[in-house]
Amino acid sequence: MRKKILKVIFPLLFLAPIFTFAYGASPKIYQAEDGVLNGTVVAKNLPGYQGKGYVDGFDKDGDSCTITVEVESEGLYEIIVGYAAPFGYKENSLYVNGVFQSNIKFNPSQTFTTVSAGLVPLKAGKNTISIVKSWGWFYLDFIEIRSSETPTLNVEPKLVNPNASPEAKKLMNYLVSIYGKNTLSGQAGIMDCYFIKDTTGKFPALCGFDMMDYSPSRVEYGTKPYEVENAIKWWKEGGIVQFQWHWNAPKDLYNVPGKEWWRGFYTEATSFDVEYALNHPESEDYKLIIRDLDAIAEQLKRLRDAGVPVLWRPLHEAEGKWFWWGAKGPEACKKLYKLMFDRFTNYHKLNNLIWVWTTTDSPDALKWYPGDEYVDIVGADIYLDNRNYSPSAGTFYNLVKIFGGKKLVALTENGIIPDPDAMIQQKAYWVWFMTWNGFENDPSKNEVSHLKKVFNHSLIITRDELPKFIEEK
Repeated sequence: MRKKILKVIFPLLFLAPIFTFAYGASPKIYQAEDGVLNGTVVAKNLPGYQGKGYVDGFDKDGDSCTITVEVESEGLYEIIVGYAAPFGYKENSLYVNGVFQSNIKFNPSQTFTTVSAGLVPLKAGKNTISIVKSWGWFYLDFIEIRSSETPTLNVEPKLVNPNASPEAKKLMNYLVSIYGKNTLSGQAGIMDCYFIKDTTGKFPALCGFDMMDYSPSRVEYGTKPYEVENAIKWWKEGGIVQFQWHWNAPKDLYNVPGKEWWRGFYTEATSFDVEYALNHPESEDYKLIIRDLDAIAEQLKRLRDAGVPVLWRPLHEAEGKWFWWGAKGPEACKKLYKLMFDRFTNYHKLNNLIWVWTTTDSPDALKWYPGDEYVDIVGADIYLDNRNYSPSAGTFYNLVKIFGGKKLVALTENGIIPDPDAMIQQKAYWVWFMTWNGFENDPSKNEVSHLKKVFNHSLIITRDELPKFIEEK
């Protein structure tokens, strides 16, 4: 976690859904200073802007600029933003018709330039586009609306491991078969899954587990996890298993107040240098990485031997750099990921893994990406404000586009659960969502009425609606 309907028969062939799109209309430019300003002002101090000025003053929560645009037909449109960011890298939120879409990433720029805010769904006629202060401290010049093709969800039911187990292949076939039609419900934490059942009458289809307490540097402090046992039980009861690994650094934990040993997966709690370790395979640090990989491999073998396919999500949120595996940048992180892939796939023969990469929809996403040959599924971790049930359609479409429509796209972590009706309306067909533990049982974040709606909605697949992955004997 960040710091801060249908039952489907496995198809022999998969035909990717193709959505309609708006295409061919001329781009339209709308000046920010002509929009509705809330807490923001028109300025003219920095030269190079278009029109009569630009919008400044994105410095307090709620500050915004809202522009009404008009398009001839319903479909996906690319939003281009004219801006300057003289105060460094910033992120701010994009809303369409009052619904959150994505965070726009503004790279530093002392002069006015442009950035693509990605693809968003617009209805025929008038729409409102709002840029709302998240980080703030940038200048907004204009927005441009360009018609765009909708990326085709052209995913094949093929795993990157050519020796994938029959169970893993069967699960992947199923995921591909529902993509663009349904979304699997997911919940992190076994007890949290029972809360969902008690509250809604349904178990989530996926349960999220963690290899965290199997990390050797945590076992040294006496951790005694039961995640593998719980995962095997969940699978036998008809659910799908997902694991991430909050990997406690192999050594050099500070273990002082505020940076305790159990926070050792955070960059701030360890001096372990992943770049040094990987560049010095003769070092103790490198050998400890191998030790840790082998320790987790032994747990994954228990799942393999029990016939459990695993949606395996390692090195998540690397781009944020708040975890040590991302602290040294993309090259070191990718090198570690590929080392893990090789060690698990070729040395330990863990053919039950479906490899999931959590990323962002930033322009730098591909810099961090290990590569198509190492990743089966991509996803994003999205935490919106309390009771903001937006489907984050802009982020979904951006990820589809960034990865060429070749990978399934999942909401690999969320705090607030997206509204299924809005998902259908905006065609934000995440293959699954995975609510982080503690968010589902807080009514200030997800209302009970919302939980009941989600888990009893025709779009959302729950555990009782899954096909039988285990053949009866």
